[in-house]
Amino acid sequence: MKLKTKLTLFNAISKLVIVTLFILLLPGIIENINKSYTDSRLLKQKNKLLQIVSEKGIKTYIENGESYGSYLPLKEEYISLDEVEPGYYLDTIRDEQRLVERDTIDYRILSHTFKAGNRNYLLEIGKSTETIGETTGPLQNIAFQILLGMILLTILADQIFSTYVLRPLNIIIRTKLIGNKFPKFTVYKEVKTSTSDFQHLDLSIHKMVETIETAFQKEREFISNASHELMTPISILQSKIENMFEQDDIADELKLRLMEMQKILNRLKSITKTLLLISQIENDQFLKEDIVSARALLQDIYEEISIRLQDRNISLAILVIEDVQLAHVNKFLLFNLFFNLINNAIKYNKTDGEITVTAQWVKNNYTISIADTGIGIADDELPYIFNRFKKLKQSLSQDSFGLGLPIVKSIATFHQMGINVVSEKGVGSTFTLTFPQKVTADSPVN
Repeated sequence: MKLKTKLTLFNAISKLVIVTLFILLLPGIIENINKSYTDSRLLKQKNKLLQIVSEKGIKTYIENGESYGSYLPLKEEYISLDEVEPGYYLDTIRDEQRLVERDTIDYRILSHTFKAGNRNYLLEIGKSTETIGETTGPLQNIAFQILLGMILLTILADQIFSTYVLRPLNIIIRTKLIGNKFPKFTVYKEVKTSTSDFQHLDLSIHKMVETIETAFQKEREFISNASHELMTPISILQSKIENMFEQDDIADELKLRLMEMQKILNRLKSITKTLLLISQIENDQFLKEDIVSARALLQDIYEEISIRLQDRNISLAILVIEDVQLAHVNKFLLFNLFFNLINNAIKYNKTDGEITVTAQWVKNNYTISIADTGIGIADDELPYIFNRFKKLKQSLSQDSFGLGLPIVKSIATFHQMGINVVSEKGVGSTFTLTFPQKVTADSPVN
């Protein structure tokens, strides 16, 4: 999951938690708001009545000791004013019940005592709690809608801000890591960002890349130079040994030793040529300008390797129906690639075994598979088969340098080909190559 997606998801979940808590607390909050508003209104009504009494006197409401009471028609609100004992004092706002015309009604009542004309009076102003609660539902809906709108706006703002803040990181990943062909890199270009962490990351990746590139370059130069330098003394030694064979007085025992030396030199020469070829491939010293017929290429390999097939009594079936033309390839390297794979299929096959080369279209991609009935590769060794000088357990008894499959991998990478290996111990192996280049065929692609 991308970092931007994680941040957006976290923000959305955190806001969802806030909404959930708000919804749970909203009834209590609305109720307190309603009570606060009602209490404030009751206080205003009290102050207004006291002001009237102060200006016009208590007789405006009470005359001859009679009580004063006023109710709205639906008994939603009431005001009462009574004379009480001189020492009686009360100044509260609370919920109480009152009996009004045989109906018991819950009110939010303000009770306040005051003096007027040397007499003590009790003022009560009440508002029905049922009418107070009538606004709770609408207020909750309004509050929830406002909250939901704000949450959606903040999520959108978070998404936009995350995209803006993480844009330098995306550029670093796309241009400095994914967008480069490893281990060849372009000239360093600073990613413009005001975030110091991203500036440090950009510079650190560049320094790391420079170090890796330098190490790879030194390795390539060493392999190339060493291979070139080794070829000359090897050729000289081979020539001298061949000249010694032409001498008449050479002993048979010495001939055997010379033959062993010749064999070792041939092996060393083969390893050197292989390393030089890998170095040339990795340094892009080959061109991809050929157009090759897949069927003709495999047929040429068959003709060259047929003697080995006869020696082991192994059958090779080439199932290539369409004459597909492979464009933008190097014929020499492709020949080496398939030759190595088929040669390995012979080397590690069983006597009287079979090799099947199949070409087909898979999801509009042209693939060639080499399957054998050989000894197979163990599961624990399969991830390491393309490592240089890695000799598998089953190849220890074979005359192998551990460079055949690394060459295959280097050529496949050079051609941007996919390579997949499926193997089962004691059953056989199948190597499948997928060509990314445009190809043409005599018949339409299925």
